[in-house]
Formats: sequence, structure tokens, C-alpha cells
Amino acid sequence: PLGRKVLIIYAHQEPKSLNGSLKDAAVEELGKQGCSVTVSDLYAMQFEPRATRNDIVGCLHNSEEFNYGVEAREAYKRGDLSDDLIEEQKKVQEADLLIFQFPLYWFSMPAIMKGWMDRVLVEGFAHKFPDCYSSGLLKNKLALFSFTTGGSKEMYTKGSISGDIRYLLWPMQHGIMHYCGVKVLAPHICFAPEYVSEEKRKEMLLAWAQRLKALWKEEPINCSPEWYFK
Repeated sequence: PLGRKVLIIYAHQEPKSLNGSLKDAAVEELGKQGCSVTVSDLYAMQFEPRATRNDIVGCLHNSEEFNYGVEAREAYKRGDLSDDLIEEQKKVQEADLLIFQFPLYWFSMPAIMKGWMDRVLVEGFAHKFPDCYSSGLLKNKLALFSFTTGGSKEMYTKGSISGDIRYLLWPMQHGIMHYCGVKVLAPHICFAPEYVSEEKRKEMLLAWAQRLKALWKEEPINCSPEWYFK
């Protein structure tokens, strides 16, 4: 992994949180391996989650009727996206691995991270129909979703109240990452950290650091519907 580049997209308000510690552990462990690690700390950056006219610098492709997808695509081609987007796209472009670190909100990622997906993964940059899924424009990259939950592991099983955790991963892993051609590593899930002992939380951190040691040897998961819904 010497010289491999990792981008951590991190969404938590509190550096002392478990999410903050998981992010720090990844920076430390991957750095030790000789990877170069960049962090996009979305809350600290006050990252704008809304996809608006402000994302396009200068004139519009069609000033009569605003279509965000079309305008972003055309602006990307012209090099007229706003600076914050160009900055994030550059980080993505250079990365071999994207790690998304966040607390699960309402069976999904926090709005600020969803906004990152909405704004950064522009057509022409990340995907371009029919160049999607295995031929998506970001092929040769890996992604990993690392997150914490409120509910226990038992709650996220097939017969249980919240259903199989994989159902929630489907839109994130398949619908976004795999759509853009990115290969997905198995998610890293810390279940209900708020309800366990300090000791257990330390173990969670250790397990993550341990996994990162051998991360580059891992095979991506099968991103087909069968994997998620079987």
C-alpha cells in the first residue's frame, strides 16, 4: 500500500465522539502503512449540502429553465463548477480508497454527507449513462462505509424490527458507489456504541485498526441485488 491514497469523508460534529476516534484511528493506521491520507471533515468545513445554482460559476447552459443535473454536467465539462466542488473532485480523483465515516441517521447517512454525494458525484465526473455500475467512471477505486448505529446488532437482522442491515446499505453501496463504478469493501459497523461500556468501545476501535492492517488484501463484496436481499 506504500503510496496509496485514501480520502476519508467524515461527518460528525464532535471530535471526541466514537466516529471521531474511528476517523483518527484510520488516519494513524493507514499513515503508518505509508498511505497518504486526506480527510474531508464536512462539519468543520461547513460543507454546503444543498445542490443549487451557486454550484455553477458564470453563465448557465439554459437560462430559461434550471435543471441542476444538466447544468452541473455542462459546468463540469467547461471547468465552471464552484471551487469547493472542484476541490472535492480532485481529492476523489486522486484517491484509491474512499472511507465514509458517519453515524447512521434515519437508516441513512447524515444530510451533510448525502449533500456531498449529491454535489460532488457530477455526471461526466463520476458516471455517464450508459457508463455506470461496472463501467462507471470511478472504476479502479474502492469504497468502505464505516458507521455507528443507535440500535443493537440484533435489531438489524432479517426477522427483526429494523430488518437486515444490508437493506440500508443497498442505496449507499449499490445505488451510489457501485453506480459510479467504485468497488465496495464490506462495511464496518459499530453497533450501539452509546449503550456499551467504555471497555467495549475501546475494543471497537481496536477491531477497526486491526482490520485496516490487512485492508488492502480484502476482496470487494458482491454488489448484486442477491447479496443485499438474500
